[in-house]
Formats: sequence, structure tokens, C-alpha cells
Amino acid sequence: MTIFITRLLLRLTLLGTWWTPVLVFGAVFATSWPLMALAEPAGSALVAPGNYWWYFVVTAATVGYGDLTPETTGGHVVGAYVIVGGIATLTTVFTRIAAALERGRGRRMRGAATVDDSGHIVLLGYTPGRTEQMTDELMADGTTRVVVCAWDEVTTHPMPEHGVEFVRGDLTDESVLRRAGVHRAHSVLVDARDDNEALAVALTADHVAEGAHLVVALRDLRRIRHLRYVAESLSCVQWHSPYMITEELRDPGITEIYAELTTHGGAGTHSVRLPASLGPVSVERCQTTLGRDYGATMLAARSGDALLVNPGWRSELPAGAVLYYIGSRRLTTDDLAAALR
Repeated sequence: MTIFITRLLLRLTLLGTWWTPVLVFGAVFATSWPLMALAEPAGSALVAPGNYWWYFVVTAATVGYGDLTPETTGGHVVGAYVIVGGIATLTTVFTRIAAALERGRGRRMRGAATVDDSGHIVLLGYTPGRTEQMTDELMADGTTRVVVCAWDEVTTHPMPEHGVEFVRGDLTDESVLRRAGVHRAHSVLVDARDDNEALAVALTADHVAEGAHLVVALRDLRRIRHLRYVAESLSCVQWHSPYMITEELRDPGITEIYAELTTHGGAGTHSVRLPASLGPVSVERCQTTLGRDYGATMLAARSGDALLVNPGWRSELPAGAVLYYIGSRRLTTDDLAAALR
């Protein structure tokens, strides 16, 4: 009988539904109780309604506390039947869990899963090496979450070791972008294979995005005027500047500042040397003087071979150190000397 029951239970485990362990568990309980009542002596505490369910659970789970045990040979056979049923039930449950996990992992590796994140960064497009570089820079702080959304030609997750989510499909398809969570993203980068494709993808991304900062990488920045028809608020960055792209994704608007600094007529970056006659000067004094007298902001200082970027205000700069600052005009050594005296 035990062999027959074992084969029957193993067949049930192959049915592949979550109802299978429930049916097996219920069937074994419903049949074992009357069998145990027939096998055990009359008045046995084991088959009492308040006790048998406990005996059944611990025996089926193969825990076997031993507080309740059958006394007869027939009772032992029924107990073995309960153990086999419990093992079959647990095997079915674990098999279903493992299969579900494997299917989920397979869907993620194939890019078929849906991203549930919000406030993340989505990269629309994948270029070997380049995308990995930008992802590493974006995730360097340990808090930024990145989703890579690639065309169907990228058949499996290209960078699973980087800890990013992967979505695959037509980047001009709204449903694909929604699976990547574009509508819940903090920033979205359109990193297409050419500028024409970038325009098409940006059009869809702008339609899907709800408040996300949209960045488009262009090989020819003269195409910006075409992108402006999509949305005035999107940012266009030179495709060959991955670092600038990641800066814009993390801090929207920063490329506009860089562009202003490098545009003739805007606030420029200049340098001036501290007069030797002044002796050592604190950074606080330099910052205060530049801001108060010339509306300039000190960025860095060079003392010998050492470059101090954003130096602390309590730092002291030796005579002859070079100051780098943002200002509307270039200052002379005499201008600086007059202001610092």
C-alpha cells in the first residue's frame, strides 16, 4: 500500500499547481485519521480530535516530537503513510517555490520583467562598455538605482553583475518604457544608436515620463532645435561626454551651468595669483573679498604642485598661490592686492 500511495503522490506532484500540496495534505489527513482509529486500541489518546491534528502536523513535517506515538504495528504503518504524504507535500511546495524563483530570474535575465522602482534612473539604449561606465558612475554613491532598457537585439541581461534592472523591447513602444518605470523615474537618458533614433525615442519617453528629467545624448548638437519641438525642458548633452551625461542625470541643469561658463559673454572661469607682498592669506578672506568686491566665487587654488578644489575656509594659502574663480571679468594681481589689504 505504501508503494502505491508513494507513486500516487509523486504523480500528483507533477501536476504543477499550488493546489497540489493542499490536496495531498488534505487527502492524507482525511484518510489517515480513520485508519489510525481502526489500528489503535479503543480510547487511544492519539486519535482524539484534540490530539491527532497535532500528531499529524509534526509527523508529516518529519519533526517527530514523540509526545504522541502509535502503539500497534498497524498504527506504525499509518504513521509511515503520514510521513510519506508530508514529504510529498513539502517536496511539491519547495519545487513550486524553486520554479517560481527560477521563472522570475529568467524573466529578469530576458528583460521581460516589470520594474517596480520609483525615483530611479532609466538608461534607454545599451552600448557595450559605455553603458557600464555610466552605470558605475551613477551607482558610485551606493544609493542610486539604475534600469537599463535595451532594444530586442540585446537578448539577455548584459550586465547582471552591476546590480541593475534590465528591460528589453522596442524603445519607441510606450508599454516597454512603462515596464522600465519611466513614468516613475527621477531621470531618463535617451542614449540611442544615432540622432534620428534619439529623436524618435525621446518623443515616446517624453509622452510616458511624468515629471522625470529627460536627457538626450546627441552626436550632433545642431539637432537640439529638433529636440526642442519634443519638449523645451529636456536637456541635450554631447554623446561623446559620458561623464557630463551622468552629471546631468544626477543633478538636472548642471550642463546648462557648464555651457554658460564656457560661453563668451557669460560668467567665465579665470585665475589670478596672490601677490607675494601679502604673505599667507586664508581661504575665507579670499572668498569673502572676491564675493564682496567683485561678485566672484572661488573654485580652487594651486599651491606649488598641489591643487585644492573647493578648499576649506580655514585653509591658509601661501603667497604666490594661484586662485581659480568664476566671475564676470578677469582680475589683475593689483586688483586682488588692493582688495585684500
